[in-house]
Amino acid sequence: MSRQERKNMIEFISRVRPVDMELFMYMTDADLEQVYNTTYFYHEEIAE
Repeated sequence: MSRQERKNMIEFISRVRPVDMELFMYMTDADLEQVYNTTYFYHEEIAE
């Protein structure tokens, strides 16, 4: 995952749900992607 992709994921997650920013420092790319996918699909379902 590129740095820009990671930055975009973190920005989206932090806008949609309250998460301690320090937590992102300890997440692997796989962890972050899993949280992003869960958050994105949940947010998408609400929008429909």
